[in-house]
Parts: sequence; structure tokens; C-alpha cells
Amino acid sequence: MNILVWHVHGSWTTAFVQGPHRYLLPTLPGRGAWGGGRPAAWDWPVNAVEVSAAELADACVDVVVLQRPEEIDLAARWLGRVPGRDVPAVFLEHNAPRGHAATTRHPVADRDDLTLVHVTHFNALMWDAGWTRTTVVEHGVVDPGEQYTGEIAAAAVAINEPLRRNRITGTDLLPRLAAAAPLDVFGMGTDGLGRELGTPDRIRGIGDLPQPRMHAEMARRRVYLHPVRWTSLGLSLIEAMLLGMPVVALASTEAPEAVPPGTGTCSTDPARLETALRQLVADPRPAREQGGAARAYALCRYGLGRFLRDWDAVLDRVIGTDNGHGRVIPAANGRR
Repeated sequence: MNILVWHVHGSWTTAFVQGPHRYLLPTLPGRGAWGGGRPAAWDWPVNAVEVSAAELADACVDVVVLQRPEEIDLAARWLGRVPGRDVPAVFLEHNAPRGHAATTRHPVADRDDLTLVHVTHFNALMWDAGWTRTTVVEHGVVDPGEQYTGEIAAAAVAINEPLRRNRITGTDLLPRLAAAAPLDVFGMGTDGLGRELGTPDRIRGIGDLPQPRMHAEMARRRVYLHPVRWTSLGLSLIEAMLLGMPVVALASTEAPEAVPPGTGTCSTDPARLETALRQLVADPRPAREQGGAARAYALCRYGLGRFLRDWDAVLDRVIGTDNGHGRVIPAANGRR
């Protein structure tokens, strides 16, 4: 099938375009948020193709994957067809609600022309979607391979813009946790982070590295720390598990589902996180054992094959329902 989809979330889209379909990525002369096309820094398959906005009016599009409310009107203008009415459409929600966790209305609530797809069960539980058809397709991640060495007695952390986002990303917890283990923080806006937090000798900002290099560097650290309070489910957490790293995670949003017993420590108590960090950094043997269990679990639950099968089921159902083809396949919500 021909799928119109914007490049919004790099890691998610990288997994999505690994399927057997043709993925149409809108481009504009200035690129930008609405016409970025294929990202130059990512190695995507050839079936992910750039299509100019002008070409979309004559393009064969079987289904539209919307990810931002503005894309609904944008797709209607460029295609000359209204998503959900003239062409089947789903709305993919990447994020947990930013407002009140239990009462925030979703932008596509109470619609009968779209299917709302969440990336975690926590998100589906918290967003109020009214009567809009809703399903869950859990994340899938391209396997970076087992690279863990744990040779550096420190914890790796991946946070973009930790100072600006602060409590959302658990940045305020880092000085306390750094007392248990040195922290090497990867991501945008991490330069000088230790100095800004008053702990330059315990927290080191590594910066925003290309993904393959970041994976290799993370895997040299003894443990992966996930201190985020409010996120959908950071894919860097799953990537760290696939690398073979043990995980110490704040038990908020979907993290308890992603980090079961035996793969590390997941708790809402910072004192327990401190203890786990201290023990894992001090003893490589249990770190390696837990990292092996983390990789096995992540491959099973967040493997690419399961992810692509679940998405095919959802898209087949939407196309069959909305086009009147009579083919209705139940969407898959769980693990395989």
C-alpha cells in the first residue's frame, strides 16, 4: 500500500518504514517541520520516498498516518481529499497528555472518521478520546545489536534539553543519583550540564552524537539510567536494553511495563534507584546478567517483526472499513 506519513519522530519512523509498503514523505522547498522528507542522517530503505506537496494531488495514497492535528487540514489541501472521509486515515499519538493526566481531551476525540493509535497502553488509558475508535500498537525498535561491554564504571543517561525540560525529564534528580554513580548524559543541550547542576565532577554532558556512535558509547557504560517523570516511553530506554544494558528507571508512565523484574530496577523511590546504581556500578557480574535479560525481553516485546505485523493489521482494518472492501482485521494490542 501507499502510505502518506510525515517524518515527525525519528526513531519511530525509522522502524515504521522498514515494512513492505511505499512510504510517501512530503517535502517542501525549505524543508522544515511540514516538508522534511527523508532525513539525511538516517539510513532508510529505498521504499521511503520523497514526494513534493505539488505531486500529492495526483499521488495514489491508500492511507494517511497523521501525527499532528495540523496535518489533517494540510493533507486535505495537498491531496484534494479529506483524510477520514475521502481517504482512510489514522491519527498516531506519540505522547502522554500534557494537561491533567486523567481528564485531558484528545484533539481527535469524538470522531467517527479516524482511528486513534497510541504507542503505549498508558497513553491510551490517560487520554480522553470520547467515542473515537482507539487501539494500541506498542513501539518497535530496529535492533542495534548486543554491544554491551560495561567497561566504564558510570551510568549512561539520554535526555534532550535537560535544563529546559527539567522536572519532566527528571533532571532535578540527577545530582542526587550522581552521588551513587558518575552520570554521562547524552543528547541535545547537555554541554556543561554538570556545571549548571553544581556537580561538574559527577555529571558529564556528552552532547548529541550520531545514533550509531551514541549506541556504542552508551554500551561502554555499566548501566542505563532512565530518570524521566513524564514521557510516553523513551525509545532510548528500549535501545539501551537491546544493547544489553541493565536499566535503572523511575517507575512512571509506561516504564514499569518496559522494565520487568530481572532486567534492572524500576521504582518511584529515588533511594532505591541510588542503591541499584551503586550496586551495579560496583559489580559487573549482576550488571551483565540483568543486561542479558533486558535484551531478551526487549527483543520479544519491542521487536520489529511484531511491530510491523501489528501496524499491518491496523492499516488493513482501516482501509477495509473506510473503503467498504469488507475486510476487517482486528487490531493487535499486545505482545507476540
